[in-house]
Amino acid sequence: MSPADKKDKPAVYQRVVLKNASPYHYMKVCLVLEDESTRLSAVDLKQFIISGLRSLYGEVGAALTFDLLKYDEDTLTAFLRVNSRGLVKLWSSLTLLGSYQNQACAFRVLQVSPFLLALTGNSRELQLD
Repeated sequence: MSPADKKDKPAVYQRVVLKNASPYHYMKVCLVLEDESTRLSAVDLKQFIISGLRSLYGEVGAALTFDLLKYDEDTLTAFLRVNSRGLVKLWSSLTLLGSYQNQACAFRVLQVSPFLLALTGNSRELQLD
């Protein structure tokens, strides 16, 4: 090849923006209570989350649709499904919830993904034999 065949082409920068096509986001959350002996049912947990949405965003926020897919009463861990448009509202209301029945509490958001399968495992807790 001669040097004339190799023409210096200018570097081309192409910006690619991918819009998330997933209609839902899934959240794995854990409720940490001051009194660890306190237990909540699935209905109580959902009502608690709705009250947090209502206190932060009013009646419009309380109308945000989300599903409680799975809930473990022993560990107070839940899997939530929310429309992608409502993810920020739900997440912020969970973050700002600070008390349940006059005792301090906090929601810990463990994992968030547009894919439910991604929440089944956590590479940080992987045990290799």
